[in-house]
Amino acid sequence: MDIVIIDGQGGGFGRALIEALRAGGVTQEIVAVGTNALATSAMLRAGASAGATGENAVIVNAARARILAGPIGLVMANSMLGECSPAMARAVAESPAHKVLIPVAKCGAHIAGLPEKPLAQYIADAAELIRGLL
Repeated sequence: MDIVIIDGQGGGFGRALIEALRAGGVTQEIVAVGTNALATSAMLRAGASAGATGENAVIVNAARARILAGPIGLVMANSMLGECSPAMARAVAESPAHKVLIPVAKCGAHIAGLPEKPLAQYIADAAELIRGLL
């Protein structure tokens, strides 16, 4: 599969990224993986090709992805208010996929040297990077 987008909580980040990719002409398969059903549903409504929910879905789809995108918290166990389990973080970190991770303050991490931008700009940057990788 080409692109896997993982998100949690309300799925707003993943929804916005999928919308930006589709608006930018990306026609490849986008699999939405939510840490919960609400996040998966939001990403499916945004135009994902397929969706799955839960820890096992993250583990399986991270291993199959060519490009994996989501918030930086995906590689930090117990981040995203506890929605990212240690098994999920390990699966994302060990995935052979090219990872496009977006700094999100809610994940409790800041990346030194990155300029502070609105989330919408980080999403636009991520969408452009993913289009370039395709």
